[in-house]
Parts: sequence; C-alpha cells; structure tokens
Amino acid sequence: MTAAATDALYRKTKSVAPIGIIAMRGAEQLAEKINSYLVRWANENGIPDESYLIECECPRFASGDGKGLIKSTVRGLDLFIVIDVGNYSCTYKMFDRENAMSPDDHFQDLKRIIQAASGKAHRLNIIMPLLYGGRQHRRNYRESLDCAWALQELQSMGVENIVTFDAHDPRVNNAVPLMGIDNVIPSYQVLKTMLRTFPDLDMSADNFMVISPDEGALGRNMYYASMLGVNLGMFYKRRDYSQIVDGKNPIVAHEYLGNPVEGKTVFVADDIIASGGSMLDLAKNLKARGAARTIAYATFGLFTHGLEEFDAAYADGTLDAVFGTNLTYRMPELLERPWFHEVDVSKYAAYFCAAINHDISISTVIDPHDKIKALLAQHRDGTDR
Repeated sequence: MTAAATDALYRKTKSVAPIGIIAMRGAEQLAEKINSYLVRWANENGIPDESYLIECECPRFASGDGKGLIKSTVRGLDLFIVIDVGNYSCTYKMFDRENAMSPDDHFQDLKRIIQAASGKAHRLNIIMPLLYGGRQHRRNYRESLDCAWALQELQSMGVENIVTFDAHDPRVNNAVPLMGIDNVIPSYQVLKTMLRTFPDLDMSADNFMVISPDEGALGRNMYYASMLGVNLGMFYKRRDYSQIVDGKNPIVAHEYLGNPVEGKTVFVADDIIASGGSMLDLAKNLKARGAARTIAYATFGLFTHGLEEFDAAYADGTLDAVFGTNLTYRMPELLERPWFHEVDVSKYAAYFCAAINHDISISTVIDPHDKIKALLAQHRDGTDR
C-alpha cells in the first residue's frame, strides 16, 4: 500500500472499531501475513499497535464432538475471522482414529467460533478465500444448494461482510442480497508474478493468447485478454449426459473455438485445479495445435489426484508452468515442484480488511485496472526487470 493510500485510510477516515483477527485452524499463515501488513500500516501512521491476532481453539472430545473457544475478549472489535475450508492437512481424533478435516468440519468450527463471540463483537467479517460449498452453486435435478444455504446461515448468525476470492459462480451472492460479499479476482498479482517469473515473456497480440478452459471461466479470461489486448479462445466441454460419474457428467472431449495458437504462448486461467485432468487435456490439445508455451493459472491449486501427471506434462514440454495462490493449503511437495509458482495474495487481502475497517470503498485504495496498465507499460519498457 502506498503512503498516499495509508494516509487516506488512517488519517482522513476513522476506523469503525478496533481490529481483531481470528485465524481458524489451518489459516494461521495467511492470517499472520494479513496481520503483519495491517500492523505495519498502522505503525507508519502513528498507531502503536503490535498485533491484532486473537487466539482461539476448537478442541474435540474423544467422541468427535467439538466446541469453540476464544481465549481473550472480542467485545467492541471489528472482528475478522480468516478460514481455509480446503485445508485437509488439519486432523482430529475420533474414537482414537485420526481424521482429516473436511470443508464441513472447518465450516462447523467457524460457526462454533462465531457462537463463542456471543454477539459481543462490534461487527463480524469473514475472510473465506475458498468459498464453502462454492462448487455446488446451482441445482440440477434433486440436489442440495450448499453454498446458498451456508451464506444464509452465516447471515442469520450476524456476519455482515464476507470476502472471498474467485468464486466458482459469483451469482451465489444473490442468496444473501443484504449481506456484503466481495468476490476478489487477483488479476494484478497473477500478472505481476508471471512477468517476474518469465521476464522475457512477449505479451503482444502476435505472440500471446488467452484461452478459457470452459464457458464458466470465460469472464475471467475475457478480462485478461482485454487488459492485454490479445485474442481470446475457448474450449467447451462436450459431456456424456447419459451417465453420472463422481457426481457429474463425464467429459467426452474438449472442443476448441478460436484463432490458431501455433507458435504462441498460451495463458489459461481457472478458479480451481482439482484433479487437474481437464487442464492437462487442454495442455495436450494446445501442444498438438502447435502452441509454443502453455502457462496455466488456478486461484486454488488443490491437485486432489496428486502431482505425478503434472510432473510428466512438465517433463515432456506439454505444460510449462502452473501458477497458484497462497489462499488455500498447498501440499509441501507442490511448493518444491519447478513448474509451480506461488502468487502471494496476502497483501491484497489486507487491503480489503483495512478498507472494510475504515468503511470506505475499496476502489479508493487500489484500482487493478490502472495497476495492470502500469505493470504492462513497465514490462514493455523493461523497467520492471
């Protein structure tokens, strides 16, 4: 954050209430980074705060029952609860067996901590980068609507603001039209990290293309293509609707629509890499069409089926790089892979916390459009290297 921006926040506006940050289990690293930025900005503007972190715990009984415990007062605080519902590295014991925490377990613990706050906080805000139930966002046949119900449940518990990142379908916020929901797309951070990783990258229209992996990701890829001034292509998934496998209709083929990719660097952006099968199929398809280089990005790199297939794709030149954020758990092995590059979004999340705490529009703090234009101009001039 620039000196001018912090001046606008800390000198020209007043905070709604003192900040408090609670890190749910598995989200400690992200919360600590957010806390460090907020403390630094406060100190730079004459506020001698040391830390906003508040210790909490959700212990389990041997039977598996749990409870929430906040270890210091939250009365009158503008409380930010940071949670990573996708962190499967967290475990608990039940009947002397070790169990990995599922998104359901994380969400239940979040509700326990909200209950433990007992309505004493001035305001409740949730930082939930990976939106709980976000992939079950619409109903087909007789299905649950997990995300919509979860949002309504949080609203009924007194939550006023939710900050999430790259929601699978942002229209789910229609379930709670009176609650503040910010769906954040870290486009600037992605491009900045990509240009630092590949300083020789030519993003001219003659040598670079953006490809949407499916129709659902068209919006985010259209933004990249528009900002970069390059052509946009798209794959659509041809499915077999006569059967259901793992809760969905299996993909028969990926069909490409767009200009030729021969000799070009191709950038493919999506919200989630789960098993990674679709992304690998796209990379193979693009390679067969003569793409010079394929760079993939997913806000949440889950890699539910392991890393071996991505290792093989990198080794044979099918896939050149995968970028992912630090907004959810990354297995240690992933961070060691030469093809994976991490995008740090903690400062961006701290911007939102600061803006919410001072009750100002986030657009007065950062403008991704202008920042991206400046970044691209610096790259063209060679001043960012």
